[in-house]
This record gives sequence, C-alpha cells and structure tokens, in this order.
Amino acid sequence: MFEKRTRRGGKLKAGLLTVSVLALLAFLVRGLLGGPPELRLSRDLRGIGLSTTVSLTATDAGGLRSLDISLEQNGRRIPILAEDYATRWALRHTGPEELSRELRIGITHQPGLADGEATLHILAQNLKWFGGEARLDLPLAVRSRPPVIEVLSGLLHVNQGGSEMVLYRVSETATESGVRVGKYFFPGYRLPGSGLGERAALFAFPYDLPVETPAQIVARDDADNEALANFPHRVAAKRFRSRDIQISDSFLETVVPAILSSTPEAPDQGGLLKNFLYLNGTLREVNRSRIAEIARQTAPELLWDGPFHQLANSAVESQFADFRTYFNNGEKVDEQVHLGFDLASTQQVPVQASNSGQIIFAEYLGIFGNTVIVDHGLGLQTLYAHLSSFDIGVGDGVAKGQTLGRSGSTGMAGGDHLHFTTLLNGIEVNAIEWWDKLWIEQHILARLGQ
Repeated sequence: MFEKRTRRGGKLKAGLLTVSVLALLAFLVRGLLGGPPELRLSRDLRGIGLSTTVSLTATDAGGLRSLDISLEQNGRRIPILAEDYATRWALRHTGPEELSRELRIGITHQPGLADGEATLHILAQNLKWFGGEARLDLPLAVRSRPPVIEVLSGLLHVNQGGSEMVLYRVSETATESGVRVGKYFFPGYRLPGSGLGERAALFAFPYDLPVETPAQIVARDDADNEALANFPHRVAAKRFRSRDIQISDSFLETVVPAILSSTPEAPDQGGLLKNFLYLNGTLREVNRSRIAEIARQTAPELLWDGPFHQLANSAVESQFADFRTYFNNGEKVDEQVHLGFDLASTQQVPVQASNSGQIIFAEYLGIFGNTVIVDHGLGLQTLYAHLSSFDIGVGDGVAKGQTLGRSGSTGMAGGDHLHFTTLLNGIEVNAIEWWDKLWIEQHILARLGQ
C-alpha cells in the first residue's frame, strides 16, 4: 500500500515538474522569439495644430507590455500617455494583443507647446527581453494659426435644391478648402491661369435643407487647423411637388425579380411587396452611397462648355425632388423622393451626353438599372439611368451630343424612359439650372471671366 502511494506521489511530482518545465520553456521562448509589436496610424500626420487627432493601433501576438507617447520640443519632453499592461516576469500571457487609442494633441492640450518644430515619440513594447519594441519618431511642424480666407465673389443667389459657384483665395498653408453647407462639403479647385491661392467651388444647396442652413467657406491645413469664412448669399425657398404612384402587382412581378437577379447582394425579403420596399428604400440609399463614392473621381478642371442639353424631343414625366407616395391595391405602402428627371421619348431612343466630359461609370446599378455617369470636372457629373444598352465604356472621353446608349426600362422603371440626374460632389441638384444658357452665363462663366 505504501509503495503504491509512493509511486503515485512520484508520478504527481513528475507531472508537476513537466508542467513547470514547459511553462519555463514557454516563458523563455516568449522572451527570445517573435518580432516587435506593430504600430499603425490611421492617417499620415503632417503637423500639429491647436487640436490635432492622433489615432493609432498597436498589436502583438505575444501580448503588449506597455505604450508610451510623448512630444519633444527644444529639448523638453512633454508626456501624453504612459500605460503598462504586463510584466516580463509573468509566466502567463497577460498583455493585450491589440489596442487602439485616439488622442488629442496640440497647443490647446499640452501647455508649453509652441509654434515651431517638435517630435512625436510613440513607443510600444512587448514581453520580449531583446528587440521587443516598436518606435515611431515623427518630426512635425507646430502651427497655431489656421489658413487665411479671402472671399472674392459678391452676393450669390442660390435656390433650394440648386447650385452655385463661389470664388475665394486661401493662404499657402491651406491643404484643403471648399464650401460646407450643413453636413455637406464641396471641394474647391484651382483653375488654369488663376493665382496660386485662388479657388473656385461649385456647391449645392440640397433640397431638404432649411434655407437658414449656414453655408461657409472652409480651409484646413496639415495640422488640422480650420478657418471659416462667411460669404454673402441668399437662398430662395422652393416648393416641390407631391405625387401619388400606383404600383400594381404586375409591375412588382416585372421589376422586382429582375433587380434581385442582377443584384446578388440584395437579400430576399420573403415576399414580392417586401422585396419592393427593400429595393425602393434600403437599396436606393446603397445606390446613392455608391454614386457619392464614384463622384470622388472628378477631374480638377472644367471638361464642359456652355449649357447642358435635355434629352432631345423628350417630355418631362417626373421632376426633381418630387415627393412620391406609393400605393398598392389601394393601400399606402411607401414614401420616397425622386431626385432627378424622368424624360420620355420613343422606345430605345439614342441617349446623348448632356455635355462633354469623361465616362467614369457604365454598368448595372440596382434600382437605376443600366447606368452611365459622365464627369464634367470640378465635382460636376450627370447620370443617365434605365438604359437598355451602352455605346461607351469607362475612361472614354465624350463630346456634347455623343450617344451613350439607348433608353430602356432596366431597374425600377415601369416603362421605357431616361432617368436623368445632375450631381455636385455626389449630391443631386436641379438640372433645370444647368439646361439654362442664361443661368450658366451669369452664375458660372461670367465669374470665371470667360
């Protein structure tokens, strides 16, 4: 009996010894092997202003031991963050494998920081004894003064849902500028032959913003300093139409399966009407977001000339910003706003470019069906939807009046027609202004001195 207990005790001790040896080996391996932590900044830092955001992520599969961030200027070190997560002597993995921090640095937050040069130091350490640290040392300019903005335009008259252009001048420290209207931003561009700091910004006053919404010129530098300037303008309120749209079961049976079959990312909602509501609401917003992304491909110069053209011999069936109430079998089922013009002519009529530009999109796009987007430069674009076919491809340059394709009924269309939209930085605007030769001359060309 005694002998058996001794054997069992010996086995237990041997097992504990084995576990201890393995833990020790793991401890030693962790201390000797593996690379340093990885440090990533969410964006390139080019300077420090009054208040600059620094967003970083530190990762290490073996666990982070510490993170230290500081600023150094004129031999003086200014601590910003110092965190410890683990010790090298811990036998178990205790440090986080990944962490993210968002910090505000700048003259507002670090007393004693002054205009001039400074260095941002970021140090992340893991549990290794040798080479277990990652370091970033970023020399940055510190600036407390934002860019200077000078307004060059006189009083501007803009319609709710319409467009305008403002001219201004910014100081050389500005790296980005434009017009902010509510939550929307419209970049400014330097025009050929203009002075170094002179900019022109086409901007929209979206249909759904109150007329008292502020519109201001914004300029930022690489240190996140921002300057604002008011410019004289008046916004004319507009009333938009309301329309009742009857959607029959046969219409749903025609359009809904066709859109779903060409849009694999759209989930089946389990019913014809449910699918229509998803396409008319959720997919509509997804498609608008895609259009806004495409808008970033705009050229930094004017590609168009003179007034834009409406589809030849076409009748307007739906106008810009029509508020639509949808009925099915006598019951109200949905509400949406139609942000374009529905233009009807004969079936499969040639659809021409409204003005010269470059093709930046030509493919199927959800509720819009076969769609072409032409970029005209400076953030201005036109969209042609429900086409039955394409005559052009992405990257092609097009002249005013050149055929882009044929009208059709692809997407959310009850019959053959063209859905036409004018866009500024991806925001829908009233095309009637751009079809008007006098408006073009007074609001755009006259200001550019053409």
